[in-house]
Amino acid sequence: MGSERRERMRALGVRLRALRTEAGLTGAVLAQRAHVGQPTVSKVENGRMVPSLDVLNRLSRALGLDESTAREVRDLLAAVEMAVDSGEPENSATSTGAAVDDEVRSARLVRSFQCVVLPALLQSAEYARHVFESAPNSTPEAVGRAVAARVERQSVLYEPGRESVFVLTEAVLRTWPGTPALMLAQLDRLLAVESLSTVRLGVIPWRRPVPVLPRHGFTLCDRRAVVIETFGDERVSVDVDELAAFEETFGRFEGAAVFGGEVRELLLQVMTEFRGVGDTLTP
Repeated sequence: MGSERRERMRALGVRLRALRTEAGLTGAVLAQRAHVGQPTVSKVENGRMVPSLDVLNRLSRALGLDESTAREVRDLLAAVEMAVDSGEPENSATSTGAAVDDEVRSARLVRSFQCVVLPALLQSAEYARHVFESAPNSTPEAVGRAVAARVERQSVLYEPGRESVFVLTEAVLRTWPGTPALMLAQLDRLLAVESLSTVRLGVIPWRRPVPVLPRHGFTLCDRRAVVIETFGDERVSVDVDELAAFEETFGRFEGAAVFGGEVRELLLQVMTEFRGVGDTLTP
């Protein structure tokens, strides 16, 4: 990352930390009021993450900033985005999926729909490695750190009091990176996770028409935010109308999915097929 951009990120973080201190709030309280993950507040304040304009506006409202001060921090964000990088190119591997990871960390109810890539919370380490390696300018060191962080965050699946609902199209199970052996291990993980009392895993079989033509994945965090995932970016929205639309869409996908014994049977069937693919690739 260029020194100019790094300095401007640090300036934004220092200013936000000072405003939080003036308001008498802890990072945890600010995160709760702004409906963002506490790691997001920490990373922004320490100059390690560039917030989206939506996240910055939520932080500003939670801090009770007047229009003049809110404009000041928006200008600081604009300066970061306009900074010209020099030297080593910025590595984006660690930012791939960052919005999802941070938002789900603070949510008690997570509902995720995916039509191409497995949800971050369900990815095995090797699957996640391929996800991060596909990011522009990735380096082995950054990928390793990102994979470790993602696996650590998956501990929320086992915490009492949390509920996670995942709905996938069957295409997700058949869109595979790496080798058949990688996918066999990944599918075995799905079988293990599906058995947890805190998790519901559903799959829309290819033999059923989808109720809505899916264009991208999304993750609902409680009933306060939705992370909308596109090919090259993620966007967090707290807009009431948009949230309602994604709630309704998720319900339709959930209604088309199979769960329980049917999904386990489907996973075992796909595993059998991957074993066959592995046999054909063996010299």
